Amino acid sequence: MRFASHVLLLQLATVSAVVAVSAGVFAVLGVQQLQREAESSALAIARTVAEDVEVRDSVAEFSEDPGTPTNAAVAAGPLQPLAEAVRTRTGALFVVITDDHGIRLAHPDESRLGERVSTSFEDAVAGRETVAWETGTLGESARAKVPVYAPGVGSRVPVGEVSVGFAAASVFTELPSLLGGIGVTAVVALAIGVVASVLIRRRLTRLTIGLQPEELSALVQDQAAVLDGVGEGVLAITPAGEVSVCNERAARMLGLAHPIGSPVRELGLPAPLALSLESATGDTAVQDVVVTGGRVVYVDVRRVERGGRDLGTVAVLRDRTDLDALARRLDAVATMTNALRAQRHEFANRVHVVAGLIDADRVQDARGYLADVVARGPLKFPVEHADRIQEPYLQALLGAKGIEAAERGVLLTLGAETLVTGAVAEPEDVATVLGNLVDNAISAAVDGDEPRWVEVELLDDGEDLFLTVGDSGRGVANPAVLFERGDDRQPAPADAVHGHGFGLPLCRDIARRRGGDVWLVDAGGAAGSGGGAVLCARLPGTMRAESAHPPIERGRP
Repeated sequence: MRFASHVLLLQLATVSAVVAVSAGVFAVLGVQQLQREAESSALAIARTVAEDVEVRDSVAEFSEDPGTPTNAAVAAGPLQPLAEAVRTRTGALFVVITDDHGIRLAHPDESRLGERVSTSFEDAVAGRETVAWETGTLGESARAKVPVYAPGVGSRVPVGEVSVGFAAASVFTELPSLLGGIGVTAVVALAIGVVASVLIRRRLTRLTIGLQPEELSALVQDQAAVLDGVGEGVLAITPAGEVSVCNERAARMLGLAHPIGSPVRELGLPAPLALSLESATGDTAVQDVVVTGGRVVYVDVRRVERGGRDLGTVAVLRDRTDLDALARRLDAVATMTNALRAQRHEFANRVHVVAGLIDADRVQDARGYLADVVARGPLKFPVEHADRIQEPYLQALLGAKGIEAAERGVLLTLGAETLVTGAVAEPEDVATVLGNLVDNAISAAVDGDEPRWVEVELLDDGEDLFLTVGDSGRGVANPAVLFERGDDRQPAPADAVHGHGFGLPLCRDIARRRGGDVWLVDAGGAAGSGGGAVLCARLPGTMRAESAHPPIERGRP
């Protein structure tokens, strides 16, 4: 039997037991109430009769006679018709009047007049009122016995008693209707309980999605194992827009503290993530890349449904900051490696040319050739003033970027302030930051007017490297939000050139982790001096204070 059916049967059994007990209690209370009403009525009638002056006088006369009155004498007295009149009007079973010896002076059966009563009369003669259920000559009845006092105002001398009784059959005439009402009420209450139990069962089935307790227990264990055992962040949102699940990894990636139960709109999530959570459907997953807190996070959002019921939205967050940065650095290293390989090949060719010219005794031509090589650099990179930098890593990287720029119609130039005397110690970080800044500048120059150019200036100071990259583009449209996409988890409008993608946030993150920074010097365009944008970077600990080129040993070419 399924769990919901178990619960339904337990509820029905509980409701039935409660209704049965309640009906029984009400029935007992109803019977007791009828008994008390009969006893109260008998006592009230007996008191009224006992206070009647004629009754007191007549009973006192019989009590003063030392003999036992005869049936005829009693029947001729005033008490018998008076008692019968009261009995007839009140519907009582009997109204009996006795003297202080218990001799009947009034009784429904006249043949018993002058006889002693069959039940105790001592309490009444002693001045005490009693109410009880007793069985006498007329059967079981609810009877009240009240003393009759001697004539005179304030007299408290008992001279007899008045006993009034109601038959059990007359007392319980209303019992069938009472029990019927209790029965109908019990049936209605039971029907309400059954309907409520069925509705509760249906709701329980919906809430548990038809799962059994052992399945729910296993599900909770699996959920805890998955949420705590994977490296991804998991964020679940209910259909009402509240956070139902958020493991520690997701909270750390999104910078959230105690998000469970909070409305998702109040969490300050990055705009792309919030939009993905709202637009997710059950058919397709929504995938996006979000920069939050200086981290690159891949987001996979899905709408979850089961049995046609919307269970909310689940977002899986994967931190790819290190992987993305590593991929960029590997690309930069691969670019530099290819450039160095080309440089070595070209350098060998040029050495052969120089050697051939010297062998042909054309020294002047060799000198002119070498001067041209010095002016344009060791490779024919389309980089103006390439001879201003001799550091091989930077030379190779800028040479490769110069080729890319030339293919897009942009001239890459080394500025007049360029001076690098050391060697690159951290080529990956330098290549990532410099490569991103140059790529953005090339895109800006392509978007600008002729002539299109990018100028780079490099300056080292001990172990620090300073970069300045300017372009001929239209400038930064909104400088205030250029870096916000990565810092404050705020939606930055896509700039036409600078800052689309995640290059700038990553560059700033790399620089700040080293104790440096990346900043915008001049926004250019309408917001600046009328030219393109200028960005600077400081990368501490990325240089070695040594000569970029070791001295050539004498005696060798």
